[in-house]
Amino acid sequence: MNIDEQVALLMQGTEYGDEALKQAMAAELRERLIEAQQEGRPLRVYCGYDPRKADLHLGHTVTMRKLRQFQDLGHEVTFLIGNFTSLIGDPSDKDKLRPRLTPEEIEENARTYAEQAFRILDPAKTKIRYNAEWLSKLCLADMIPLAANFTLQQFLTRENFRLRWERGDPIYLHETFYAIMQGYDAYMLKADVQVGGTDQLFNIVTAARKIMTFLGAKPNIAIIMGILPGTDGVVKMSKSLGNHIPINTTAEDMYGKVMSIPDFVMPTYAKLVTRWLPDEVAAFEKALADGTLHPRDAKMKLAFEITANFYGEEAAQRAQEAFVRLFQKRDLPEEVPEFRAEAGQSVLDILVKAQLVNSKSEGRRLIEQKGVRLDGQVLTDPNAPLPHAGILQVGKRQFLKIVF
Repeated sequence: MNIDEQVALLMQGTEYGDEALKQAMAAELRERLIEAQQEGRPLRVYCGYDPRKADLHLGHTVTMRKLRQFQDLGHEVTFLIGNFTSLIGDPSDKDKLRPRLTPEEIEENARTYAEQAFRILDPAKTKIRYNAEWLSKLCLADMIPLAANFTLQQFLTRENFRLRWERGDPIYLHETFYAIMQGYDAYMLKADVQVGGTDQLFNIVTAARKIMTFLGAKPNIAIIMGILPGTDGVVKMSKSLGNHIPINTTAEDMYGKVMSIPDFVMPTYAKLVTRWLPDEVAAFEKALADGTLHPRDAKMKLAFEITANFYGEEAAQRAQEAFVRLFQKRDLPEEVPEFRAEAGQSVLDILVKAQLVNSKSEGRRLIEQKGVRLDGQVLTDPNAPLPHAGILQVGKRQFLKIVF
């Protein structure tokens, strides 16, 4: 790719909340690409991951997909495991204090991260680093001049801190260290580019660039990725909300869950979690908009691409065929009514509240007779929480699209 094509691909799916900032980052990226080309070196690119959970879902892979694009263009990628920053916990996307993990919990979670990440990243082209390597060596004499670059007002005007302040909830001093430590990560890695989600905007654009400049380095370029909505199409993908698509699952399960997303969110998934180039995404969006591509066919194309990312094309083909057998050949209606369930709501409660059965006893009887399925899987425990969003089938003819 030439420089302009690289910029178009690398800026695909980015969100800054400010068009002027987006254009400024695109211009800096273009300049840095030209500079690196003249110097005969790749860009140094990284993204940090705090191993607070062991199992990743599709939303976690948005930044990994962007790192893979940099790899495919020949740039140097570092997968940074935040085994030291995890001792604090990033407050950026939380309106309450994150629980602190123990070093043992962090080590256990980190063990699975790289393995899962390598389903997207090229292991041969990926450097794995741990930020305890340098952060554990900082002392108060180091932290004082770094902290002097920030005011308390900068932290208190951030939405998550402001909400806690207004509610009278505590904001702990150690939480303000996180952005400073992340900025120091960028400096120690000599990063040209840092990738992160929109919840990282302050940490990257303000903290990292300020600290790098203060320490005499050229500030890194922020590639800020949009947040992937869950299978409800509205709320950020989250395991606790039951709207997630795990990556440690089966090809059939992943394919089926992608098929459950609302039509309107397909362009977002195309930008954030496919291998498609900008012209392919544009063609997909155009075909959807002008009606030349039926939404069902578009979603099947999208589900195939995402599943093939993780399981290969043969497994994706088998998953697609299984989906067709389970749903299309079961005369699944074109329009399936939607029911908004609450996370943790039992199968039996949903059956009753959605008026799919007349009573709890009827619901129990249907479940005992294996007459209730979720995405083709038989449900056997009436009192268990519905495991995830999807198509709920009761008997042969009743279908309901469950979203959380």
